Amino acid sequence: MKKAMNQSTLTAILNVVSICALIFLAILLFLYSGVSRRLDSSNEQRFNLTYNANRFMNGSAYLTNEVRAFAATGNQEHYDNYWNEVNNLKNRDLGVAAMQEIGITPNEQAMIDNMSSLSNQLVPLEEQAMEQVQAGQRDVAVDYVYGAEYKASITKINAIKEQFLAQLDERTLQDVQELGHKAMIIRILMVLALVVVGVLQVFSMWVIQRRILRPVIAVRDQMGEISQGQLSSAFKWEADTSEIGMLVDSIHETKRELKKYISDINDKLAEVARGNMDLTVTSSYRGEFLPIQEAMRQILDSLNDALLHIHQTTQDVSNESQRVASGAQTLSEGSIQQASTVEELSASIQDISGQVGRTSEDAGHARQFTMEAAQQLKMCSEKMSALTSAIRNIAESSQKISGITKTIEDISFQTNILALNASVEAARAGSAGKGFAVVADEIQRLASKSAASAKNITELIAASVDLVQYGSSLSEETTQALSEVVSSAQESTALVEQIAQSAKHQAMSLRQLTEGMELISNVVQTNAATAQESAASAVELRQHAEDLESAVQRFQLRTGNAH
Repeated sequence: MKKAMNQSTLTAILNVVSICALIFLAILLFLYSGVSRRLDSSNEQRFNLTYNANRFMNGSAYLTNEVRAFAATGNQEHYDNYWNEVNNLKNRDLGVAAMQEIGITPNEQAMIDNMSSLSNQLVPLEEQAMEQVQAGQRDVAVDYVYGAEYKASITKINAIKEQFLAQLDERTLQDVQELGHKAMIIRILMVLALVVVGVLQVFSMWVIQRRILRPVIAVRDQMGEISQGQLSSAFKWEADTSEIGMLVDSIHETKRELKKYISDINDKLAEVARGNMDLTVTSSYRGEFLPIQEAMRQILDSLNDALLHIHQTTQDVSNESQRVASGAQTLSEGSIQQASTVEELSASIQDISGQVGRTSEDAGHARQFTMEAAQQLKMCSEKMSALTSAIRNIAESSQKISGITKTIEDISFQTNILALNASVEAARAGSAGKGFAVVADEIQRLASKSAASAKNITELIAASVDLVQYGSSLSEETTQALSEVVSSAQESTALVEQIAQSAKHQAMSLRQLTEGMELISNVVQTNAATAQESAASAVELRQHAEDLESAVQRFQLRTGNAH
């Protein structure tokens, strides 16, 4: 098997390289973002430095222009503008402070200091010129501000200004160009990284297509042919040490093993078809094919055993058929004697069957009478149960009436108390309560009569309750006695039923016995007729046994399987 890189290793290498390229690209993006911010900041600083430098220089030029305008025109506005710039606007000072805050070199600071010194030297001269204008000496002031000395100072300031601006612009432009160069390099590297990533992705797709997808598709097609039983189809892929190469090797090995198993099974079946049973399974089967090997071994063993037993059985059948022929003749003679005996026995059984049938009919009538008596007793028991329930309900009603009489006694007692209270109140009322006293006496007598009546009713009800309880106990005893009678009647009915069933079964059994005897008689007569046929069949059976033995002898069996 040739060596080859694993598909997983190759894919991992391509993925690692792609990830490294993407990380490098991310780093370049981060660096480009920082350089871009620094470039924007440098451009902004350059603009601010230039702006504030012009602010500083324009402030000096503005003072010069306002002094000359005031000297030439004497207009007070120019005078005010001059001092507004010096005292309020202070563009020169603010411009210098802004440049210092942004950042300037020592040489640039020295030039600013030189220009400031020259400007400060002009201030006393400018103030003197404005005083001359205010004093009415405008011509003198004009000659002074446009004179050689003043022009020389202005010329020096302008020369330093131009040098300062050129140096400042050159320095800031150099910083911007350096950052722009760095940004361009980073952009180029980013494009190269993107190109590398794209190339790696294209190469990865090519590797996946060539080293993974194409072999997998070929393996799929080959497995489809194997699943359809086509093991001889060509498979051009060669095995190697990669994962798919090992899969290809497994497919080749599978096809070889399947061909070996099929060839071995085909050879064994062909030998069996030719009658050669002296075979052994020598091929080594593996895995799930082991049961097939064991099944083939068991089939060969079973066929050898079966054919050997058939051979031995045919010999036994041939020997036994002779004995069957001689026994059939003896059976025929005995069958004739059995036929006469069976006829006599059948007549006796028919007489017994008639007697048992009459006994069964009588038992059926007795069962019917017993069932009717049991039904009447059951109805009596149900009536007594209903009577007992009614007496029990009367007893409960009597108990309720006793409660009612108790209530009447209570009412009579309360009425008597009310009558006594009424008598007492009437006595207190004197003559005015006499009529009320008469009513109270009548109520008291009525209450006494009600109490006496309630007492009599209570006694009567108590006597009635005692009688009802006595009747209830008698009805319960009667019901219990009837229940026992019903139970005994049911048992008698069950016994009569069993007797009737037994008689019926006996009649049926005798009828079946009579039919059986008739069948036996017919069979015995038939046996006598077929005994001769059996002798002839035994001779023919021997001939068939000899034919079967000759057919079995065409198979070559194992000599070691004799049992």
